[in-house]
Amino acid sequence: MQEKQLFEYAVIRIVPRVERQEFFNVGVIMYCASANFLQTQCELDENKLAAFANDIDKDDLQKRLDVFKKICAADKTAGAIALLPAAARFRWLTAVRSTIVQTSPVHAGFSQNVKETLNKLFNELVK
Repeated sequence: MQEKQLFEYAVIRIVPRVERQEFFNVGVIMYCASANFLQTQCELDENKLAAFANDIDKDDLQKRLDVFKKICAADKTAGAIALLPAAARFRWLTAVRSTIVQTSPVHAGFSQNVKETLNKLFNELVK
């Protein structure tokens, strides 16, 4: 039987109008040190975006979400943050910020298969 591994995750949210504190979930970022795993799964629902704020540039928003993926993958084109160790990248991505793309507080759990757990969290919290 495979041993369970400690992981951390946060939900990625779109907050169209920060002052109103309304948001909707678009993704999950997950980190597991023992599995050397840092990935995100995102999907921008254009219908939800239009319902919250139809004046936001969806292409710009998608680029912001793509940067999350690039930083997780240590893609050099994402800048200096992408070159940090995985734990530092996760902490940077999940830091509290006041912008249109935010994350929830970090939560922890145990998983036997981190990729399956990421998919499960995405389906439960975003879909």
